[in-house]
Amino acid sequence: MNRWYVVQTKSRQEQIAKENLVRQDFHVYLPQIRMAKRRSGRWQTVTESLFPGYLFIELDLLTQNVAPIRSTRGVLSLVRCGAIPLPVPRALMGQLLAACGGDEALIDADSFIRPGDRVELVEGPMAGFTAIVQEKTSEKRVLLLLDLLGRKNKVIVDIQQLVPVH
Repeated sequence: MNRWYVVQTKSRQEQIAKENLVRQDFHVYLPQIRMAKRRSGRWQTVTESLFPGYLFIELDLLTQNVAPIRSTRGVLSLVRCGAIPLPVPRALMGQLLAACGGDEALIDADSFIRPGDRVELVEGPMAGFTAIVQEKTSEKRVLLLLDLLGRKNKVIVDIQQLVPVH
């Protein structure tokens, strides 16, 4: 019976490990997140692993030989408890697959900011202020409810200037 397991990869080699495991006919899942990061003073859209250093592999331990996995380029090992690989709980894997959109495995970081969320402005003249998201006005802009001088003010800002507050 097929179950999902976690593969630990070498640092920043998740994609290399995935490609080499797929070449060996393993079913692999590498969830990634697309986000804006500031590099060299400019905003750039980058895609990174959602779980740096790890990816998921679907295996049937009774019928599949897992020995080639640990000698695959980019792979360190299967995550184990002693000598036994630990399966990912089915419910957790189901939620992850649903959240990431199945085999596409790409999440947009902007999708985590929703109306009603508390956010902090990290750039611009209002950096350091917290606000509540009212609505997304476009793909990259958000209407916020900001408390300034004892009054609630509506402000539209770039979504890249925000981080969620927990």
